[in-house]
Amino acid sequence: MLQYFKDVRAEMRHVSWPTKRQAVVYTVVVIAVSLVTAVYLGLWDYVFTSVVKQII
Repeated sequence: MLQYFKDVRAEMRHVSWPTKRQAVVYTVVVIAVSLVTAVYLGLWDYVFTSVVKQII
């Protein structure tokens, strides 16, 4: 178990961590894409629900 944690620590030194600015930008991009996707799917759901109601 001790060797495992030593290996993890060694690997973590090789990680290229993003800057604070990059982390903020990536977070904003993920939130924006999520919102756009939610709106897109919500609109299609509304359209298909309306069509089904008209048919029934």
